[in-house]
Amino acid sequence: MIKETSAVKFRQNLGEMLNQVQYRHDSVLINKDGKPVAALVDARLFDRIRRMQGRFDAICDRLEAGFSDTPEAEGLAEIDAAVAEERAGHSKQSTD
Repeated sequence: MIKETSAVKFRQNLGEMLNQVQYRHDSVLINKDGKPVAALVDARLFDRIRRMQGRFDAICDRLEAGFSDTPEAEGLAEIDAAVAEERAGHSKQSTD
């Protein structure tokens, strides 16, 4: 479960919120001036997020290297065309 709280309430209830994260595996979204600024998550979830970020960065690096000779405008045009083709296929399936 994800709970939201203000930074002030977070400071006032830090111990309780740590227990919720540790034992109930809840997450806490911390807002300041009504905007999200941080999150408190279970250490295991944080570790998974870090591993996923590493994998994502590696995939991005491989894609960038693979398309390094492609001009940006050409690459973006290909992406737009692929998205349009996929959307057209989905809308056609929904009408069939």
